[in-house]
Amino acid sequence: MSFEDKSIQCADCGESFIHSAEEQELFQSRGYTNEPKRCPACRQARKADRFSGGYRAPRQMFRVVCAECGKDTEVPFEPRGDRPVYCSDCYRKVRPVR
Repeated sequence: MSFEDKSIQCADCGESFIHSAEEQELFQSRGYTNEPKRCPACRQARKADRFSGGYRAPRQMFRVVCAECGKDTEVPFEPRGDRPVYCSDCYRKVRPVR
């Protein structure tokens, strides 16, 4: 099958970009059936956003004092007060990995 360069409009920024014949061959070899919706710059920005946690809200952290060593630390849950909370070093000592 012979491919020709195509001009496509980016779904994010609206700019036109070229989907080259080489890219089309690569897409076909990887089994992709759809053309790209985003220009290379928007694809890269979306990928960077995805890996930096852009799809999730940042995890809320809570400041606590370790029950074992007394060091100030942060944990990803709100302590209830009825159980001890440890820093990561002390937690590994108390709960070794199996």
